[in-house]
Amino acid sequence: MRKRIILFTLSLLFLVGIFLGIGFGYYLSSPAEIAGKEHVFVVREGANLREVATDLESKRIIRSGPLFLLWARLMGYSRTIKAGEYLLSSAMPPLKVLETLTKGIVITHSVTVPEGFTRNQIGDLLAQMALVNKEEFLSITEDPEMVKRYGISGPSLEGYLYPDTYQFDRSLSTMAVIDVMVKRFWEVVNPYLEQVESFNMTLEQVVTLASIVEKETGLAQERPLIAGVFLNRLKKRMRLESDPTVIYGIQDFTGNLKKRQLTQSTPYNTYVIRGLPPGPIASPGKAAIEAVLFPAETDYLYFVSKNDGSHYFSKTLSEHNRAVEKYQKKGRARSAKTS
Repeated sequence: MRKRIILFTLSLLFLVGIFLGIGFGYYLSSPAEIAGKEHVFVVREGANLREVATDLESKRIIRSGPLFLLWARLMGYSRTIKAGEYLLSSAMPPLKVLETLTKGIVITHSVTVPEGFTRNQIGDLLAQMALVNKEEFLSITEDPEMVKRYGISGPSLEGYLYPDTYQFDRSLSTMAVIDVMVKRFWEVVNPYLEQVESFNMTLEQVVTLASIVEKETGLAQERPLIAGVFLNRLKKRMRLESDPTVIYGIQDFTGNLKKRQLTQSTPYNTYVIRGLPPGPIASPGKAAIEAVLFPAETDYLYFVSKNDGSHYFSKTLSEHNRAVEKYQKKGRARSAKTS
């Protein structure tokens, strides 16, 4: 009799186990809603699995938080949920939801940092996309210890946040975003390090000059010529006299460079100082760096904007002064007509 009872009990438990297994399998493979809409679901940094499961249920992405939690723990996924933004839907079965979370298939945001952007502009761009905190971004990129950590000798990471298109997810820390950009700089520059060593300039000087070339250039094909002019001036111990360097040294620049500002003494005013400023004034791209390392062979010492994106290049000061009179006068006349 006892054997029968035990056998019956075991059989019953076996059947219950089968039904529970079938029900559990059905739950895991069946979406909460057949035609559910996609939602952006955020797993915050430090959230545990129970909190995630509860949040998924409250947003009706899954039917049962406890069953989801149980399966995740049985499969050993309780500590592998990654923080970030996810595109989830109640039309996804719980197994798919769990797979997405454990593999960290987060939403990424494409951001293009243009060549010639400053740290401040990059911080604005990234902050507008909610990818960094701008104050934290600027603080980290001007931290002397952080600059040394990347093997750079300079006042900040200005110039070393490489301009490119990136895919960032919002779970990344500000430090991680900076790390990606500086490492991209080194990836681009590494093939040129041998050329830098034979160039009679340090890498920091090359990047500094490249940043000035970047800011001065309207037409891409003029970069080697502009680099050649600046290198000629440096060899002759002439001041670079570059407006973008003056602008970089002015706090809260209004967009209108005045004559008196050209004589103000700042570390970046190349109308006052001789040689290069203490560091880059923006992030140069690969082409600007190449222009410095492989400049045009030229006798030009001066150039002036022709107000159409191009420049007029001169070998002598008298020729340059005539060009300035011609093109600046034409520019002023055109401005007067349109104002």
